Amino acid sequence: MGYTFSPRALALREKLIAFMDQYVYPAEKTYAEQQAAMADRWQIPPIVEDLKAKAKAQGLWNLFLPGHKEGLSNLDYAPLCEIMGRSLLAPEAFNCSAPDTGNMEVLERYGTPEQKAQWLTPLLEGKIRSCFSMTEPAVASSDATNIACEIKRDGNSSYVINGRKWWSSGAMDPRCKIIILMGKTDPKAATHEQQSMILVPMNTPGVKVVRPLSVLGYDDAPHGHAEISFENVRVPAENILLGEGRGFEIAQGRLGPGRIHHCMRLIGSAERALEAMIARAKSRVAFKRKLAEQGTVREDIALSRMEIDQARLLVLDAAEQMDLHGNKVARKAIAMIKVVAPQMACTVIDRAIQVHGGAGVSQDFFLAAAYANARMLRLADGPDEVHIESVAKMEIGKL
Repeated sequence: MGYTFSPRALALREKLIAFMDQYVYPAEKTYAEQQAAMADRWQIPPIVEDLKAKAKAQGLWNLFLPGHKEGLSNLDYAPLCEIMGRSLLAPEAFNCSAPDTGNMEVLERYGTPEQKAQWLTPLLEGKIRSCFSMTEPAVASSDATNIACEIKRDGNSSYVINGRKWWSSGAMDPRCKIIILMGKTDPKAATHEQQSMILVPMNTPGVKVVRPLSVLGYDDAPHGHAEISFENVRVPAENILLGEGRGFEIAQGRLGPGRIHHCMRLIGSAERALEAMIARAKSRVAFKRKLAEQGTVREDIALSRMEIDQARLLVLDAAEQMDLHGNKVARKAIAMIKVVAPQMACTVIDRAIQVHGGAGVSQDFFLAAAYANARMLRLADGPDEVHIESVAKMEIGKL
């Protein structure tokens, strides 16, 4: 399989690598220091907006959105997103971070002109942030037909929302101004026509952030993941996206790109972990030999290289299928990589942690936070088991 990237993508890749070296990696320490000095962890360290301004000035902005004036094809975006995935700080610097990318895709594809003007434009400009409320604590949300949050029409002018969501990533951010919520509008409709998506401004009466949630002990402040209650939340009828009963249709359009973006970033995270593993192995001596001379460590390095490269090829194949045939046709390739990439990243990062010893699980290296993120992504946008079942169903259906 050979993949050809456009001259623009190759030029942007060089600019992106230089930007990461000059600004992003040094900013990781600054970010930690600024956050530690702040009285409120849920405020934004100044270095974030500084990075965004620099990236925007260099044209490294909104590269994720195919069809948009700055956006690239999925294939061209893949190596750039991989580079961004090397730092948890990087995606936001380029306005290419989840869940905003997925929400912008939804608004770009399915939003009315008025919805785009009110919410998409400030998101593209990086002036606000957003969250996506789908998962619910009371039901197994891996089966989205279980989602029970009620979206009830009240006359001609409004909908009233009642329910509870959690893992609404980004809802703790003080810049989060809009929620895209998936809920049930018609329990009597056909199974996949019961759900709808609706826009809920964060400051709407009845929207209450119950608590932040941690991921393996990380609160991911100031971005965060929130549990939110919706109690008689009234929004205008024009806030519905695409129309009643179109929630699953929108979800498929949203989650395809979101899933592959996660996988692209995980390739970069694993690459950085492998580099750190090699550097540590070459610098540390145990039992009178460098770790890089120990057979088990050498095996870990070799296997990691093979597994990263295999996952990258699957990502590129899925990206190319999305560009050529659309997200629906590419759904098997997307499901495959959504299983392979997080598992691969967990394995490679875990090996790097092991080579680093006690330092690997400390705050002195990026590895522990990277592992927590990779492990979480085996659940986000559908757990492994759901995607495995999808691949099996499509394979069996071919014969």
